[in-house]
Parts: sequence; C-alpha cells; structure tokens
Amino acid sequence: MKVLVTGATGYIGGRLVPRLLDAGHEVRCVARDPGKLRNDPWHDRVEVVQGDVLDPASLDAALDGCDVAYYLVHSMDGAAEFADRDRTGATNFREAADRAELKRMVYLGGMGSGDDLSEHLSSRHEVGRLLADGTTPVTELRAAVIIGSGSASFEMLRYLTEVLPAMITPRWVRTRCQPIAIHDVLGILVDVVEDDSPDDHVYEIGGPDVLAYEDMMRLYAEEAALPRRIIIPVPVLSPKLSSHWVGLVTPVPSGIARPLVDSLRNEVVVKDATFLERYPRPLLSYREAVRRALDRSEQLNVPTRWSDASTSPALASPSDPSWSGGTLNTDRRTVHTTASRRNVFWAFSRIGGANGYYGFDWAWGLRGLVDTLVGGVGLRRGRRHPEDLRKGEALDFWRVADVETDRLLLLYAEMRLPGDAWLEFRADEDDTGGTVLHQTAYFRPRGLLGRLYWLSLVPFHGIIFRLMSERIVEAAETRPRLVSSSEAA
Repeated sequence: MKVLVTGATGYIGGRLVPRLLDAGHEVRCVARDPGKLRNDPWHDRVEVVQGDVLDPASLDAALDGCDVAYYLVHSMDGAAEFADRDRTGATNFREAADRAELKRMVYLGGMGSGDDLSEHLSSRHEVGRLLADGTTPVTELRAAVIIGSGSASFEMLRYLTEVLPAMITPRWVRTRCQPIAIHDVLGILVDVVEDDSPDDHVYEIGGPDVLAYEDMMRLYAEEAALPRRIIIPVPVLSPKLSSHWVGLVTPVPSGIARPLVDSLRNEVVVKDATFLERYPRPLLSYREAVRRALDRSEQLNVPTRWSDASTSPALASPSDPSWSGGTLNTDRRTVHTTASRRNVFWAFSRIGGANGYYGFDWAWGLRGLVDTLVGGVGLRRGRRHPEDLRKGEALDFWRVADVETDRLLLLYAEMRLPGDAWLEFRADEDDTGGTVLHQTAYFRPRGLLGRLYWLSLVPFHGIIFRLMSERIVEAAETRPRLVSSSEAA
C-alpha cells in the first residue's frame, strides 16, 4: 500500500515512518522543508516531497497515487491563531484527499469530552470533524497522554519530577488520565491503515492504567530511582501561571506548555473501548512505558547513537526537539592533529589503570578514594591489559560500553554518582589527511542533587578534560612509527 505521511518531521510522524516501512508499505513524506528529514536513518527508503497543508496547490501532487494518508499536523506553538491555522489546514487536506480519491485518512487527535474542553482539545476535535466532512473515510484516534521520550506531555512531567523534590502544584495534578505508551500508539496507527470499510471511525485509545498526574509523577520518580516526591496541590495556580512556572523550571517552552497545562484540567479516560474489541492487542503499563523511555540511559545509548535508537520508538529520534530526552550535560573537546587515526585511537584506548589519565592523576586517584569510601568500586579494578580493550570489561570505575578499533571508545561510569555518566573518545579522519579527536563527557543528572553535582565540577572539567585531550594528541603524535614486515625485510 502507498501511504502518505504528513508531519514526518514531528514526534509521531518521525517514529511512524519506519514502522510503516517495516510493515511493507511504500511511504511518501510531505514536509514544508524536506531538508529536515535528511538526517533520519530511513531517509533513503522513502519518497520526500515538498508540501504544506496551508498551501492547497502543493497537496494534489503530494497525494497523487497514494492509497492512505496520515494527518499528523497540529499547532503547538501557543500562538493565538493556532485554531484558525489548524482549521484551514484540515479543510485544505480534506478537499485534496477527496480529489485524490483516497481509500482512507488516519488522524491522531486528543481524548476528552464535555462542554468545558480546553481550547487545544476543542481544536483537535474540530480538526477530526472537518476531515470527516468529505467523501474520504476517516479513522480518528483520540489519545490521552503519550508516554515516550520526546513527547511534550511526558517531557514536561519528566523535568518537573526530576528537578523538584517538592512541588506546590495546581489542582490539575489530581485529574485522572489514561496514559498510553508511544510503542502502542504507533502499533495502533499501523493496524488501522488496513481498514477498507467505507465508514468513518472515532476510537479512544489509552493504556491499561488510569492514574492521576500526581501518581504519574511519583511512579516516574520510582522508575528513575529518585527519592519520593512531595506534591502539594493548591487552587490558586491558573493555567497561564502554571505554564510560566513550567517554562521556568523545565526546558519546555511556555508557549508549548500553555495548551498542555490548560488541557490537564480535563479528565481523559477511555469511555468507549470499541477499538480494543476490533483490534485486540496487549498494551504496556505506565511503568513499562516509562521504563522504555528511560532505556537510553540504561543501555548506554548516548546522543552519538540516537540514530541507532530509531528501532525503538520509546527512545529519542533525530526529529525530537532539543529539550526532549531529559537533561544531558556535556563537555566537548575537539583537537586536530597530524597523527594518524590509528595512533589517536591507540593513545586514548590506553587510558586508565597504570597508564593513568593523561594528567592530574592525583585528582583521579582522589576521586577513586572518595568512591571507595562511599561504597563504590573506586580505581581498584584497574584494567585487564595496558593497551587492549574489550566491550563489556571493567576499567577502573568505568565499564567499556563500546569500542571500535581505530575509531571509538565509550566508557560508562560505575562510580557512585547522582546520575549517569559517559566518557567518549572518537577519532575521525579530516580532509587534510590528519585526524580529529572528539572527546566528550556526558552526564545525565538524577534529580536536583545531580544538577548541583555537575555544576560543581564544571570549573575542574575545563582544566582536566582540556589537558587530557591535548596530551592524547601529543602521545599520538610522538608514538614510534610501526615498521611493517615488508620494510623490515
């Protein structure tokens, strides 16, 4: 089946495309700026066309020859006219879909009912009605909070929980909702593409757990190994004040937080379970969904591997906004050298054990002693071999998370820390025949203590890590040249 995906540069669309490809569908993506899809790992497997739902002239060509179209477009920038834009876009797309004689449209909207819906939810429902006003059958899926790395609602919950050990919150934290894992949302979106009935359908979809938002925060804290959070609801925080508070405490922009916060006052619980009767499938619990979203840390999947995470929809995607995925602090050092890539790799792969850390070994020794005193492994494990490294083995208070001969070394910190830490070295050839050393320290803080810990070390990193990168390059440049067997003869 030939499928058109709008919103492929967004959160849902960017994850849906590889799922559709894996299901055997031919996929065409429409984007206002096709260049934004260039970094997605599936880019070469899809057709990409330029188009915009606000530009009717661009839609006919985009829909030509397609059987099904996903409408995954909605405004989340907080602008006052967002409802007008969504109304116009839906109308344009419906008319173009009718002209293309599509077999079906699939739209992902928001769950909620009653006369007191937020402006955001009201607009999502209106888009569904406008799409269904034409001759093309429409399947509308109404979801509650989607749990997965990159989801705006989840990221807001993640940051609030991680940063604040105690919170004075609005009353909406006691509103009930039925969160659903991104893994399940994507599976459902793929399931409905095969519907060949001539009828419109509206399905409510939610996970197996019905929870208040304060429960979701507390359960997140448990899964993230954070101390129990103290949550005190008060009646005086309006949605506007709450959104500014969210914008202050978290990286989620207040313009995006406002419609989300405003929607949280509406209970979003499945009232009609028709979907699961028609498409039965096992659903992940809230805890399981959170665990999947946190797997990047547990699996040592740092940003240099985000492209590899495309196989797991719970993990980060190249299309995610910069504030998604939780806080990740970095210290990056880049040094150019005339040394070969092989010699640069040799230099940084000798780190640790009796070889030391290219300067300030007394400071590393002190850090190891402190770790030992608090029950950690310290530096006593050393390294198995002075030069050879194998994936998975211990190295002082590190674990070798990844190693690629002549290119990459990734170390994961097993010392006692209020967070997760990695140290990565990568050697890349440059255009001049030399090598570029990329040295990066990553730290994902756990709670407020983790953030304070990183800030306390920033001044020392500027000295220790700079010297380390410089001496690695120096060692690579001064390494004795290896004589080949042919030269020796």
